[in-house]
This record gives sequence, C-alpha cells and structure tokens, in this order.
Amino acid sequence: MKGLLICGGLGTRLRPLTEVTHKSLLPVYDKPLIMYPLDVLVQAGIKEIMIITAPEQAGKFMQFLGSGERFDCEFSFRIQERPGGIAQVLGMAEAFAAGDSICAVLGDNVFLDDLSEPIKNFKNGGHMFLTEVPDPERFGVVEMKDSNVMSVEEKPKEPKSNLIGVGCYIYDNRCFEVVRNLEPSYRGELEITDVNKWYLKQGELSATILQDKWIDAGTFDSLLEASNAIKEAKEERVKQGATNAMKQANKQPEVLTN
Repeated sequence: MKGLLICGGLGTRLRPLTEVTHKSLLPVYDKPLIMYPLDVLVQAGIKEIMIITAPEQAGKFMQFLGSGERFDCEFSFRIQERPGGIAQVLGMAEAFAAGDSICAVLGDNVFLDDLSEPIKNFKNGGHMFLTEVPDPERFGVVEMKDSNVMSVEEKPKEPKSNLIGVGCYIYDNRCFEVVRNLEPSYRGELEITDVNKWYLKQGELSATILQDKWIDAGTFDSLLEASNAIKEAKEERVKQGATNAMKQANKQPEVLTN
C-alpha cells in the first residue's frame, strides 16, 4: 500500500496565517499540522508516501519533510496546479501507486484514534472512516445498517444519519479508473463522494466509525480545538503512565511457601 497526503487548497479561512505558510504547516500544539495525518500513514507501516500541494508551497513542504529518512519512509512530491477536488488529487497519484492500493489522508485532519488496524487489514474495495456530528448536512453523509454502508450523500438537505465521512480513504487500484471516468460536480470539481458511491454500487464499500476525536483544522477555532485536544491527550497519557508506574512500584513481592 502507498500513502497520499493531500495538502492542496488556499487556506482562505485561515488568512492572514496562510499568507505566511501553508495551513498544513501551521502549529498544532507542539508539531506542525502535517505531522498528524503523516503519523496515520507511518503508524500503519506505509513506507512510500506522496505529498501533493500547490506550486507556491511545495518548497516549504520539501524543506520541512525532507526525503522521509527521519520518518523511516520515502517521500515523493507532486504539484497540483489548480484546485479540482479531492478525487482529482487522488487521480494524480496513479503512476505513484504503480498498481498498489492507496491510503489518502487530508493534510489538515487530526485523528485521535489509531487507524493502523483497518489500514493494515485492508484487502480490496473502498474503506471510509466516519464520525458523528451535530450538523451532518454540511458534509458527506453515510447511512449505516448492521455495520454495512447503505448510502453516501454529499451535503444532503435531509441527512439520513449523523455519520459523516472524514479525511482518510483507502482504495484498491481500481479507484484511478473510477476517477478518470468521473464528471465534475456543480462545483466544477471531481468529488470523492462519487468515488465512494462507485464502490458502494459494487457492494465493496466498508467503513470504520471513530471512537475518539476527529478535527478538520481549517478554521481558527478548529485549529485551537486541535491544539487543546492534543495537549489534553498527551497530558492524559503522562498521567496514566505515572499511575501505572506507581501501581507497579507498590506491588508486594510474591511470597513463596513450601
């Protein structure tokens, strides 16, 4: 499996910060935002990763990420000349995938769940990650029944559920042929929802529902929320580690008797 980090977009909602650097390089607590979606791929054992971004930002990503050696992986970089939708960016990775399946992650998404298991266990078809939100009509809505995906709709006026697709997608290599045959939506973009619908029509779309926080860090408020969530998670791990160490230290030695 190959990995794809999608770092396009102009970051208009984060101006003037994004007049200085790309939104995926802005700080989230103690690391640049890009490190969190990158961790999703690295923790799943993916060794070859392509980063696709706008021409004016490519140098900044190369400068920070380098060859990938310090992350025990290998990076490739490609330029997206103009925004054309998530599916369009996915299609740009066809030659890079070289017949393999691909895990694509949006470069401004933060996941507190460990996604390694479903990524490692992927065999074929398409796989989505879902979370519940109070305003599903703003997103791609997924209807589930008995752990099966029943429908996928982009920004429906009357959502069939509160579950939405988040920015991590796994597809087998057929996804590239699907993208080549897509028609642009009313927004003039190739929609990732249409890729998911194709797999659903084949009966080959599955999904994992997240148990912890997911944050699309594309606004000032969500960027702050992501920083606070990461800080709290790290503090909780430190606290839990100290508690476990104390319990271990307080264990009484076993007394052996004849």
